[in-house]
Amino acid sequence: MSRPGLLIASPQMRDSNFAGTVVLLWHYDDEGASGVVINRSLDLSLGEIGEQIDLDSEQVVDADEPDRVLWGGPVEPGAGFLVLRGGVPDDEGWNLPHQIGITTSQTWLERLLTGGGQFALCLGYAGWAPGQLDREIETGSWLYTEASPELVFDAALAERYDKALAALGLVPSMIWMSPIDE
Repeated sequence: MSRPGLLIASPQMRDSNFAGTVVLLWHYDDEGASGVVINRSLDLSLGEIGEQIDLDSEQVVDADEPDRVLWGGPVEPGAGFLVLRGGVPDDEGWNLPHQIGITTSQTWLERLLTGGGQFALCLGYAGWAPGQLDREIETGSWLYTEASPELVFDAALAERYDKALAALGLVPSMIWMSPIDE
């Protein structure tokens, strides 16, 4: 596997950073992997994010809508990654299949905060060194499925883990991951 998609933490995952998470993977190759957790909210509103970048709270569309600011992962928790429905110019981010875009552009953030749209702001990200994610998949830490806009944007945060597993025809009680013996 060397394509964007969803990583689903094994039900046996004990790492508190990733237990019960779904990660939207946007980069995965011989140089490593990067993604953002898409099912853990932070206690921040879009209005508060707008204030941090000097927007008047009245300018922010859906300023108090819950579950739009997410914990993206343990790496660089102050860095913002916008996950949005639709694409972005190639020089401004990453485009995944099914019209899912990811960007770190503050211009895009301002545009979405004041104009609305389907997006989430993920603070921080998950990163893996070369070969690290491959080893974690081999030891049964992660499952993989294709990313869909319905799961990424439409499903409630509390339902994303189970819905991601359901995309594979699974429920948590059906899964017992153990290391692969080679």
